[in-house]
Amino acid sequence: MQHGSGSAEVITQTLVFLAATCVVVPALRKARLSAVMGFLLIGVAMGPHVLGRLAETWPWLGAFELEEGAPTLFLAELGVVFLLFVIGLEVSFERLWALRRFVFGLGLAQVIVSALAIGAVAMAFGNSFAVSAVLGLAFALSSTALVLQLLRERRQAASTVGRTSFSILLMQDLMVVPILFLVAALSPGADAFGENQVWIALLTALAALAAILVIGRLLLRPLFGWVAAADSREIFIAAALLAAIGMAAAAEMAGLSMALGAFLAGLLLAETEFRHQIEADLDPFKNLLLGLFFVTVGMQIDIQLLLSQPAMILLGVFGLFALKITIIGVLGRMFGLTWPRAIETGFLLGQAGEFGFVVIAAAQAGQAIPADTANYMLIVTALSIFITPIVASLGARVARKLSGDAKKDAPPSDATLQSGHVVIAGFGRVGQTLADILDAQEIPHIAIEGDASTVNRMRETGRAAYFGDASSRQMLTSVGTPHAAAIVVTINDADAVDRIVKEAREAWPQVPVYARARDSDHARRLHAAGATLASPDSIEAALQLGEALLNGVGVPDEIARQVINLRREAEIARAIFSSGD
Repeated sequence: MQHGSGSAEVITQTLVFLAATCVVVPALRKARLSAVMGFLLIGVAMGPHVLGRLAETWPWLGAFELEEGAPTLFLAELGVVFLLFVIGLEVSFERLWALRRFVFGLGLAQVIVSALAIGAVAMAFGNSFAVSAVLGLAFALSSTALVLQLLRERRQAASTVGRTSFSILLMQDLMVVPILFLVAALSPGADAFGENQVWIALLTALAALAAILVIGRLLLRPLFGWVAAADSREIFIAAALLAAIGMAAAAEMAGLSMALGAFLAGLLLAETEFRHQIEADLDPFKNLLLGLFFVTVGMQIDIQLLLSQPAMILLGVFGLFALKITIIGVLGRMFGLTWPRAIETGFLLGQAGEFGFVVIAAAQAGQAIPADTANYMLIVTALSIFITPIVASLGARVARKLSGDAKKDAPPSDATLQSGHVVIAGFGRVGQTLADILDAQEIPHIAIEGDASTVNRMRETGRAAYFGDASSRQMLTSVGTPHAAAIVVTINDADAVDRIVKEAREAWPQVPVYARARDSDHARRLHAAGATLASPDSIEAALQLGEALLNGVGVPDEIARQVINLRREAEIARAIFSSGD
C-alpha cells in the first residue's frame, strides 16, 4: 500500500511510527517487558505482512501501515550508528586493549567455529557448498544492536557477560568486510580471489581504518573544544551529530561498516572531557532511531511464510540457538569464563544479526543462493532476533541456577559506575576548593563544569572533570550520581542550582545534596526543595569577616572560632526551620 511520495510519505511514516511507539512501548514497560520487544511487535503488526495484507481488503488500514522505504531504512541504520557511537564513548582505548584477548581470541574463534559448524549442518541437509557457506557466514554473526541494547537496559554492560559479549560482537563487526568478500567469491563466475584482489581490498580497508583513527584523533578534540567555548547547547549537539555521522560515512566510503566508523568516533572521544555531555545529548536520538531499526527487523517477519513452513523455520531458529549456545559456551569456558557466565553469554548471542541481512542481500545479488533460500534466511534471522529478549532472560535464569547465586556478577569500577564518590556540580573556585578538601581525605570525586576552558585546565592537572550541563539528569546519571555518596552544587547561578537540586531529589532521594545558595531566602527555598544543606554565600562571607574582625580586636583565636561556629549553626538551623513554615 503506497502512502504517496516525497515528503508526504516521510511525514506519514514518521507519525505512524511515533504514535505506535507512544502506545505500545509504555504498555509493555508496565508489563515489565523489554522496549526492544515492543518495537519488534510494532514492526510485525504494522508491517507489510500483517497490516499490509489486511489493507488489501480494508484499504483504510493502509494509512497505518509501516513501509520499508529508503528514508525509513536510512533512519533505522542511523539508530545502529548512534548506539555504536555511544558504546565507543563508554569503552575507551585503554579498556578496549584490556579486552584484546577476548576480542581477537574468543571473538575470532567464535566466528570461525560457528561458520564452519553451521555450514556443515547446512550441507548435511543437502545444500550445495556455496549455499552452505553463505548460511554459515551469515548466521555466525549476532545482533550487535539488540544485544548491546539489552545489556544497557539490564545494566549489565560492564559485567563479565557484558564485556565478553561486547568483545565477540566487536570482532564480528570487524569480520563483516572479509565475510562480504567471501560471499562475493562464492557467486557464480566470480573472480574475487584472482590477482590478489582480496588482500588488496583488505589492506585498503586497514589503511582506511588507520587514516580514520589518525585524522579523528587530530580533529575531534579541538573541534569540541572550539564548539564548547561557544556555550551553545544546539551547536554542541550539532558537533556530536557531525562526529557520529561523519565518521560513519567515512568508514562506509572506505568499504567498512557505518557502525564500525561510529564506534571509532566514540572511542576517540571517550578519553576527552566531553564524553558524558555527548552521551547525554545523543541518548534520545539513539533510543528512538534504534527503536525504528527494531521495527524494520519486525517487518521482515512474514507470518504467512512462517505458517506455510512452520516446522522448517522453527527448526532453523531453535537449531541456530542450540548450536551457537553450545559453541559460545564451550569457547567461553576455554577462555576462562565460569560455566554460568559462558552459557549466559551463549544465550545472549545465539541469534543471527542485522549484518546477516547485508550478507543475504549480497549473496542473492551475486546469485550465490536462490530466492527461496534467501527468504528462508531472512525470516530465520528476523525471528531469532525477535525472540532474543525471551531467550536472554531464560539464559540469565539458567546461569543463576548453575551458579547457585541469584546475584549478578559485580561490574568493575569505572568512572561512570563507581560508588561512594562525590559529584561536584560546578568546578569554579568553590568547587576546586572542595575538591582539594576531598583529595586531602582521599575521597574520590567527579566534577561537571560548563566552561570548556576550565575543564581543560583542570584535566591537565589530573582532575576528573567533564564538560556538560549539570542540570541534565542524563549528565548526572552518566557520572554515576545514582551510586554517589553525595552531590555538592557550587554553581554561582541560583536558577541552575534550583534545577539541579530539584532534579537530584526527584531522581535519587537517597543521595544527599549540598548546595551553594545566593542568600538566606535562596537557602530556605533549597531546603524546601530537599537539599540536605544549603550554605548562603552572603552569610558565609559575613561569618568569615566576623571571625577576622574578632581576631583583629583582640579576641583569642579559639574563642572567636567558637563564636563564629555557634553563629553558623544558628543560621543553618534558622534556614532549615524557616523552610518548613
